[in-house]
Amino acid sequence: MVRANGAVSLRELARVVQTSEVTVRRDVRALEAEGLLDRRHGGAVLPGGFTRESGFPQKSHLSTAEKTAIADLAAGLVGEGEAIVVGAGTTTQELARRLARVPGLTVVTNSLLVAQALAHANRVEVVMTGGTLRGSNYALVGSGAEQSLQGLRVSRAFLSGSGLTAERGLSTSNMLSASVDRALVHAAAEVVVLADHTKLGSDTMFQTVPTELITRLVTDEPPLHDERAAAELQSLADQGVEVTVAGPDADASGGDGPPPGGRPRRDMPLPGQRRTQNGGLGPQLRSASALTDVSGEQRARVADLRRR
Repeated sequence: MVRANGAVSLRELARVVQTSEVTVRRDVRALEAEGLLDRRHGGAVLPGGFTRESGFPQKSHLSTAEKTAIADLAAGLVGEGEAIVVGAGTTTQELARRLARVPGLTVVTNSLLVAQALAHANRVEVVMTGGTLRGSNYALVGSGAEQSLQGLRVSRAFLSGSGLTAERGLSTSNMLSASVDRALVHAAAEVVVLADHTKLGSDTMFQTVPTELITRLVTDEPPLHDERAAAELQSLADQGVEVTVAGPDADASGGDGPPPGGRPRRDMPLPGQRRTQNGGLGPQLRSASALTDVSGEQRARVADLRRR
């Protein structure tokens, strides 16, 4: 499976072979010892995967349910008449499919896949950057893409990547992609990172968004045994990132929108507020004192993360 796809998550591997993730993890360690693959947080890749980037066909088959849940939540952050930028990636492509119903929306993107998802949305205006086509992820990169973003200002940037850590922020395996993503960040007042739990704790070559510039992380619920992902979420929250976690049934709508009764979500309260780029306190960031104002489910989640 790793040879065919370039990468595979432990959760999906366990489902395919009909065994537990504990058993899969043990077998993956044995295969790594034989030099047949490299372990990554939440999955495995071909040897040398730190510098290798999987192409779109490989990425599109990984963590599909998680990406659907994340896209459902992220779409709820976008309001009528907004102007946003959306970066390249399979998760942002899922987001774009849901944005097609937002009236008056303007989307600036360097992704052909994002543009294609919005091509028939008659109430959404799509603005594409210039640049050179990078075939592995159907994105426009290079100086042409970066120059077309100069002077642009939008409300939010939605970005994905190859890895996310509290220490270094969002990163990717390709230098040209990282450079364009940094230009997208510079154009936005807020930065929203879309990353499933398998990317938490993973670090790749090129930093795109340092942690202090990430306004919000939208992710899925890590497995109960995944202490590393839970600890990474808490560390990100400690540094001022608002963490929104999709519940396990967040994809119950079948990918066409949030389930009845609202989107399952948990906004983790933060130990302290962080100043925005213009010097003001971000209204979306809540202090530890806000623990008394959140639901019992949220308090239990934070308490569980702190114990871990």
